Amino acid sequence: MVPFTMTIDVHSHCWRFPEDFSADFIRQAQRARGGQPVDLRVRFEDYAASAPPDTRTIVFGGKARLSGVWVDDRLVADYVAAHPDRLIGFLSVDPTQDGWERELRAGREELGLRGIKLLPMYAGFSMDDARLDPLWRYAEQHALPVLLHAGTTFIAQAPLAFTLPRLIEPVALKFPGVKIILAHLGHPYEAECLVTIRKHDNVFADVSALHYRPFQLYHSLMLAQEYGVWPKLLFGTDYPFTTVNASIAGLRALNDMLEGTKLPRLDVNQIEALIQRDSLKLLGLEK
Repeated sequence: MVPFTMTIDVHSHCWRFPEDFSADFIRQAQRARGGQPVDLRVRFEDYAASAPPDTRTIVFGGKARLSGVWVDDRLVADYVAAHPDRLIGFLSVDPTQDGWERELRAGREELGLRGIKLLPMYAGFSMDDARLDPLWRYAEQHALPVLLHAGTTFIAQAPLAFTLPRLIEPVALKFPGVKIILAHLGHPYEAECLVTIRKHDNVFADVSALHYRPFQLYHSLMLAQEYGVWPKLLFGTDYPFTTVNASIAGLRALNDMLEGTKLPRLDVNQIEALIQRDSLKLLGLEK
């Protein structure tokens, strides 16, 4: 069998910046850069230039009226249609808004999008809210993976109570046929995220937007190593916040800061396996 050597980025974005964001969101987003203005413009040419040439990428927008972000799924579909050999599109819904079930169906049935992105804390709903059962049922029926933001944010009105990784447990038990990805290792709740993905076969986590906090990421991946859950971790970037090449370089450099110490090292073979994991096969998106 020929080993799988392609990089799969399971977490990237497509939107119009600043048009798809409220002024309040853009102002608060400066917290992500220490108070400096952020440039969140998306250009496929820039993305491709900072990634290995055979990289395949899951891309989505996002909908969260509470926080001031709303990306039309048609934009994502058009973005994917321009680069169909490289991109796989996910739809997004905000379940707090009227019409979300219609948007859910239209995203798959009319636009051909192949998964779902949810922003629980940004939109102000809990992952385990029973009112979302129609979404999970639809995802299970049509084999749509669901990626959820988990962990911290810079938006003040986005409730931390709705971002805890443990909230996905009743969903994972009730809908075992849905492949679920918790984004960003649920940081800063990484330990909770890791014990959650360990006990549920259908729940994974991505490592997007973490490499620029290297000690935190080292500690998180050491926990993954000690819990034996490396195979449940998926590579992702969070572009345009960072790039594929920067994320790969950050992962490969984590052990470097340990030089001269007796701290345990991350398994370099597992780091390479993470970078080259066939996440599309794991998520049922290989075809």
